[in-house]
Amino acid sequence: MNFDEFLKSLSKIKNIPLPAETSHFKMVPPFRQKLLNQQQKAIKKAKHAGVLALFYPDSNQQTKFVLILRKTYKGVHSAQVAFPGGKLEAQDISLEVAALRETFEEVGVPIKTIEVVRKISQVYIPPSNFYVQPFVGIVKSTPKFVKQDDEVEAIIEVNLHHFLDDKSLVVKKVKTSYSSEVEVPAFKLNDHVVWGATAMMLSEIKDLIKQLV
Repeated sequence: MNFDEFLKSLSKIKNIPLPAETSHFKMVPPFRQKLLNQQQKAIKKAKHAGVLALFYPDSNQQTKFVLILRKTYKGVHSAQVAFPGGKLEAQDISLEVAALRETFEEVGVPIKTIEVVRKISQVYIPPSNFYVQPFVGIVKSTPKFVKQDDEVEAIIEVNLHHFLDDKSLVVKKVKTSYSSEVEVPAFKLNDHVVWGATAMMLSEIKDLIKQLV
């Protein structure tokens, strides 16, 4: 999709009700409800994080957004695909500020170039006990991405047209912290399988955009 056309459509997004769980449930792994039931006490003490779905024009003025592949490490989100973003730190006055700061740190997009369009529905992540607040943002020129080498394995630039195509929806077997191997609904984007909380957020973004175009 041409970025100018995308911007015209995106101007309407602030007035659209969020589909929230209706979208999230399309991408919910089969074990999610059991995890939530097991962690009711933990949920009350959940940590908070902000992430950013950042849209931009490529060199051909086609609309893309950026994801990151996390490094392999000893943790529940090792080697997973995610939005740029991270946990709320003491210096952050809001989750939006945290999302922007982490986006700059992880992929190098200057905060002053980013326009936050709106926040969308929060997602709870049981394995790490985080509530994540996603934001939708834009930059109006092609970013020069700079990867944070100690945390980011790769920067993934996803074409919006490919993402909106239902052919990007797949079912994959993945290893999880809850079960050794399960089938989960997922997106396949640039040969990467995106599942779990990030897929839930993407599902809501997809449903919002499809109402606009």
